[in-house]
Amino acid sequence: MALAVRCLRPLPALLLRSSLAMARGLPQAPRGCPAPLLEGCRQRVQQMLLSRQLATKKAKGKGQSQAKVNISAALVEDIINLEETSGEMQAVIEVLKEDFSRNLNVRTSPGALDHITVVTKDGKFPLNQLGQISQKSPQLLIVNMASFPKSTAAAAKAIRESGMNLNPEVDGTVIRVPVPKVTREHRESLAKLAKQSTNKSKEALRKVRSKSITQVKKFKSKVSEDTIWLLEKQIQQMADEAATEMDKLLAAKTKELLG
Repeated sequence: MALAVRCLRPLPALLLRSSLAMARGLPQAPRGCPAPLLEGCRQRVQQMLLSRQLATKKAKGKGQSQAKVNISAALVEDIINLEETSGEMQAVIEVLKEDFSRNLNVRTSPGALDHITVVTKDGKFPLNQLGQISQKSPQLLIVNMASFPKSTAAAAKAIRESGMNLNPEVDGTVIRVPVPKVTREHRESLAKLAKQSTNKSKEALRKVRSKSITQVKKFKSKVSEDTIWLLEKQIQQMADEAATEMDKLLAAKTKELLG
């Protein structure tokens, strides 16, 4: 009993240094504490710090529709890796950006051909690594294959089969790519595809959120309800912020497509 009291006595002091705990992890217990008791001390401090954080967030959020939550990842690393969750959500956003860049262009700039992959006997290469792409006029792109003349035919084939409705013309090591005038209907079609891609990305985002919340709920019997509530709220908050970023990307792409 005396040993237990000696181990628990520093708790008030630890709480007074909660800001340090949040930044650097929990302070060390006194030497000589048995391992099971030491773990109990650590978990108790963790729960008390999170409870204090919860009370602070509720107080700050009083009279507001949403209270901002920002839990220190170090305090909950035994429950969930928040940095990993954030990384997975960011990865979904990056996939959407890539889709917008690769597949949703109005074909009026040299960069519209950059993503096309050319299959050669030496492997697969992006078109812009094999040829110099330039724009001669709004309706004509030029691909100069002088640096890799043997890949000219493969490059022309890749452009033709890119799904961009282009019909390249080969003249020696120069590929001329006439660009059909982009109609309003085509622009609107691309804008609809951008919306569909965004919705698919949001569904992937919801899956990341659900997986993370399920992971947190596994600890219901081991940590306080306040801790579970805080973590669920933070994960939802992270998902909301990612969805907002997706909406901004969609708005910018729609403006670009519709002109």
